[in-house]
Amino acid sequence: MKKKTDILIVGTGVGGLFCALNLPADKEILMITKDEAKNSDSYLAQGGICMLRSESDYDSYYEDTMRAGHYKNREESVDIMIRSSQDIIRDLIGFGVDFATENGELAFTREGGHSRPRILFHEDITGEEITEKLLGEVRRRSNISILEHVTMIDLVCQDNICYGTVCRAADGSQMVIEARETVLACGGVGGLYEHSTNFPHLTGDGLAIAIKNGVELENIDYVQIHPTTLYSKKTGRRFLISESVRGEGAVLYDAHHQRFVDELLPRDLLTAAIHKQMEKDGTPYVWLSMEKIPEAEIKSHFPNIYKRCLEEGYDVTKECIPVVPAQHYFMGGIHVDQYSHTSMDQLYAVGETSCNGVHGANRLASNSLLESLVFAKRAAGQIQEQIETAKVREDILDIVDFSQYTDYEAIREKYREAIMKETERMKQEHEQSNHNEAKCG
Repeated sequence: MKKKTDILIVGTGVGGLFCALNLPADKEILMITKDEAKNSDSYLAQGGICMLRSESDYDSYYEDTMRAGHYKNREESVDIMIRSSQDIIRDLIGFGVDFATENGELAFTREGGHSRPRILFHEDITGEEITEKLLGEVRRRSNISILEHVTMIDLVCQDNICYGTVCRAADGSQMVIEARETVLACGGVGGLYEHSTNFPHLTGDGLAIAIKNGVELENIDYVQIHPTTLYSKKTGRRFLISESVRGEGAVLYDAHHQRFVDELLPRDLLTAAIHKQMEKDGTPYVWLSMEKIPEAEIKSHFPNIYKRCLEEGYDVTKECIPVVPAQHYFMGGIHVDQYSHTSMDQLYAVGETSCNGVHGANRLASNSLLESLVFAKRAAGQIQEQIETAKVREDILDIVDFSQYTDYEAIREKYREAIMKETERMKQEHEQSNHNEAKCG
């Protein structure tokens, strides 16, 4: 079976959706997703999205991002993201995104690693608000179609040119989707971890397929652990307790209910401090207290967190909750340039699948949604310029060997092993590089 489209976007998080919305209306766009369209990690984002408040904030925002990333960031990408932030927020408001306001002006909060408040939010479900508004607009566009429960299992490529993808439908049937331009927006790697805040179906498919086809990767050992997820003995996805909670005054206690850390440290440093304290106390969690946040503010700013904790038996307005670090975000990915183009012609990558260097070795809180949107829009602009000269293959089915895709479970395991192996290789490479730098220093 074969489908044909002008532009194929793999994934329906904010990166894929925003890319689609910024592409020409006269081009046919097909979006595919492994699950339901709304089930992306973008939808789960709680805290907010950063915005440069004024030119006077530029230097501190830039430094906050670089410092959080241990200065492993790509400087050009950081500058592009910050400089583009106000336009992106205007775009989102134009699509109906309802950010919190105060006295008629946009309201800002602060999170760990930020030197000042610069984060816009919608209650404690900012990702849901943005994703739903973008998805609603996509569904209204006659030139954009979405296929749910369709999984990309390979690229169709030859001589370093991408002509589309090989996919698997829910019934196990295979199809080729031919496209003049392909965008990978298929999320991160949380599904490969036992404890993660991510949806379990996000298993790094884009990375594995990139490895298989010789597409360049970057820093895929840079995986971020979120310091505060709700502790539970249950299996499954971990519930995030947003960084904004600590930004508004929540504190962390040890087993003796004593503060032991600056709660607004960058995530990797705070995670290390929590692990150290857990080991010292001999406990599987530490305590988080919202006692310094007024009850009315908890219920208005963090209604989803308040409700979920009640469901787990904790009233955050009256008692502490147990929290523990869990895998949360992926800073590495498929290497892309400032226009989100990969090392393969006619192939782009955006969002958590990609690595444009913004985050360095550790992401600054609430930069993820912004980074995804900025570079998705830039990808769309580049595609618009390039699509008319894109190469096509009339014999696309002839270059696909369908026999290699019959055992889907074997493919999944092979891809998982490929990611883990390459992650370990890059980790050792970085450790050696850091060791050499330390010796020279």
